[in-house]
Amino acid sequence: MSNVKVRFAPSPTGMLHIGSARTALFNYLFARHNGGEYLLRIEDTDKARSTKEAEAEILASMNWLGLNADKEPVYQSKRELRHKEVVAQLLAENKAYHCYATKEELDELREAAIKNKQRFKYDNRWRERNPNEAPAGITPVVRIKAPLDGYTKFNDLVQGEIKVNNKEIEDFIILRSDGTPTYMLAVVVDDIDMAITHVIRGDDHLSNTPKQIILYNALIATCPEFAHIPLIYGADGKKMSKRHGATAASEYQELGYLPEAMRNYLLRLGFSHGDDEIISDADAISWFNFTNVGKSPARFDFKKLDNLNAHYLKHKNNDELMVFLAAQYPDLTELEKSRINKLLDEIKARAKNLIELKHAILFLRENFGERLTLTDKAQKDIAKLVDQQIKIIDFYKEIDSFKHDNLYEKTKIFAEQEDIKLKFIAAFLRAKLTGSHVSPSIFEIMELLEKDEVLKRLSM
Repeated sequence: MSNVKVRFAPSPTGMLHIGSARTALFNYLFARHNGGEYLLRIEDTDKARSTKEAEAEILASMNWLGLNADKEPVYQSKRELRHKEVVAQLLAENKAYHCYATKEELDELREAAIKNKQRFKYDNRWRERNPNEAPAGITPVVRIKAPLDGYTKFNDLVQGEIKVNNKEIEDFIILRSDGTPTYMLAVVVDDIDMAITHVIRGDDHLSNTPKQIILYNALIATCPEFAHIPLIYGADGKKMSKRHGATAASEYQELGYLPEAMRNYLLRLGFSHGDDEIISDADAISWFNFTNVGKSPARFDFKKLDNLNAHYLKHKNNDELMVFLAAQYPDLTELEKSRINKLLDEIKARAKNLIELKHAILFLRENFGERLTLTDKAQKDIAKLVDQQIKIIDFYKEIDSFKHDNLYEKTKIFAEQEDIKLKFIAAFLRAKLTGSHVSPSIFEIMELLEKDEVLKRLSM
């Protein structure tokens, strides 16, 4: 497919929602799959709610996710003159008109609709009326002349054929009484000027599409193809919100998830490729199409995300992880870095995210024993053998070689002699040396920490 151009168009009124992040991902993958362009438009026309802080957060989240656009962003607020120019064109061509309906008149229409249990719809009272009849003191809005009969149809790449009776579509506003263009108009004009070929967005925008097609037709412009993807729901089947957990992309970064795991997981929230769960970026680009995007809302499953993130963390390059750990602990010594490097493969295989990894390497730091905190399970493991603590310390004082194989064999013999299960001794050692009840092989840890440090921690 040649000349594909897509756009991701967030409003900078808050953090990047995880559903919006998935929309950006689908736009990105579709563009890459077709060798096209992936563009960014900041829809900042809501001047009261749009902030530079929100914009910066959105851009930072996109950067973290690896979804940076191919060009500098287009700012909708800077295109207001162009939008007004199009409104003037539509007025000149008699495809739009000034509407002087008062607030009281519109309120009466709404009340009548409620009374008759009907959906409110403006009754086009100023469609063909002479502006000379306008009441004094009323600043008009501008409305498009929507078709009065027939149907507006389009074939959605996800939802299939959509057909709307034009009698259900009112003459909607394209310019407010304060002179600012509406979202409906600005989006269409911007998409035309940006030569967007495919509009990929959440299905909460589906109801806007017939109105936007009416504007494309009025401007004698080629409609893009549309793909409306289902929203993301929580495990309870309701729209994803704070009560389900983190909803912003930046929150997942703070929770220690990897961007590659997030891309994989967000892709799987709506897209399937056989039984494949682990999908690389290269495969995602190669396989992406809308035939395999479902019509039903996807349910966010934190357990699945954790499992997927653990997989990517396990296979993460150690040099990259060392960069992360060095940033978390700028005072890491060379000895500590050496210890971490030697056990990183085993430690990362047990962690679900970067936060767990960050805490999991603490026992390899110098003087850790002096600030060691014990998990509840570790405390219980120590309590089981607290009466044998001195005997255990004295036993290890007599061992010359602290190679892990030798430590294991000697400890096994000691356990038999003292009639103590080896697993209890290992749990005791793990608790005293790491503060936890889970870790890599405790005898490898003892070799790494070396005899003096092991005896020091056992004695505390």
